[in-house]
Amino acid sequence: METYSAKRVAIIIEQVMQRRLLDALDSAGVRGYSVLPVLGGSGRSGQWLGDGQITRGTGMVQVICVVRPEQLEALQDAAFAHIEHHMGIVTISDVEVLRSARKSST
Repeated sequence: METYSAKRVAIIIEQVMQRRLLDALDSAGVRGYSVLPVLGGSGRSGQWLGDGQITRGTGMVQVICVVRPEQLEALQDAAFAHIEHHMGIVTISDVEVLRSARKSST
């Protein structure tokens, strides 16, 4: 079965920044993503739980999207602008997608 190369981007950010991040991704041409709650974790400040302990807001979310390699730079710029001064992390992975129609978010 043929596969297609793509990039999987996972962005963990404070939930209060979610709407701004999603608007920025839309502006960058990202058309598909999933938003998941983050229940807890560990970072530079130690362990935390998603019950409001990490921020004044309601916790963290993870935004996941799969894009074509040529879309990656615009997505990175959009994401970094929103996590630069807030809690968050962006990870990027190479992935293979089975259907070409699903190989990107556009």
